[in-house]
Amino acid sequence: MSWLQIKIEIQPSQAEIYEDLLLSAGCAAVTLQDSGDQPIFEPDLGTTPLWQHTTITGLFSAEHNLESTLEYLKQAQIQLLPKQPPAPAKAEILEDKDWVRAWMDEYHPMQFGQRLWVCPSWCDVPDPSAVNLMLDPGLAFGTGTHPTTALCLEWLDAQALNGKSVIDFGCGSGILGIAALLLGAEDAVGIDIDPQALQASQDNLARNQLSADRFKVFLPEKAPEVPADVLVANILAGPLVSLAPTIAARVKSDGLLCLSGLLAHQEAELRAAYSDWFELDPTAEKEGWIRLSGRRKAS
Repeated sequence: MSWLQIKIEIQPSQAEIYEDLLLSAGCAAVTLQDSGDQPIFEPDLGTTPLWQHTTITGLFSAEHNLESTLEYLKQAQIQLLPKQPPAPAKAEILEDKDWVRAWMDEYHPMQFGQRLWVCPSWCDVPDPSAVNLMLDPGLAFGTGTHPTTALCLEWLDAQALNGKSVIDFGCGSGILGIAALLLGAEDAVGIDIDPQALQASQDNLARNQLSADRFKVFLPEKAPEVPADVLVANILAGPLVSLAPTIAARVKSDGLLCLSGLLAHQEAELRAAYSDWFELDPTAEKEGWIRLSGRRKAS
């Protein structure tokens, strides 16, 4: 089945009006996209900002009457936004496609560091002798495709983790904690505010044939306050700054810390927040994102 798309470039303040218009015109789905290459990396808590140049798209069945729909949208704009000229609408046919197969084709095995590979279940493992983490994209953040996850995985691959205890703070999919276990860690604890992330971590643990008692997951208020040899946290800068005392307390004396989810301009603030407790390493950078790591100072 083919689909019909109608795209309109709008101002952020008009998003709700145009969404209602497209839905009332009979569209099956509405999406909002950045049309001006203006990334929004870390919005304020509780906000959902839009881009200065936003494109709204309505998806219609191919049988939908295009001419009458475009005329309806034009007349509605004139009535609802009388002081502005009607925004031009661009219509195009979206050919039928096996979207699941197309998505699967885009996700392939990825290598991090010297030993570690992250592989989707539908692909052959490139190197059976390597450390292979089996992970399919899902609801929780963390597949290795984002630069911050890659920075953390590369860091873990370079550490001597044999026999170590690990905390994956903000575990998401569990990728970092599971990678640590496969790289030799004795046990890991996952902490996340999202129950769905905790379930995803447990599902991915089972997918990698690891025992559930080696990677226990908790909501923050239920997590044991036991420091670990290694703590990795791939979350946003704001929480990392506010949680610095909590995170530091969860790392043993002489233990290791790895932080990501940070933009380059946030480095100074993060270094200031953690330098009282940690001797910090030089910063690693990938595509504008950075990683801070270091060693806990002796108590």
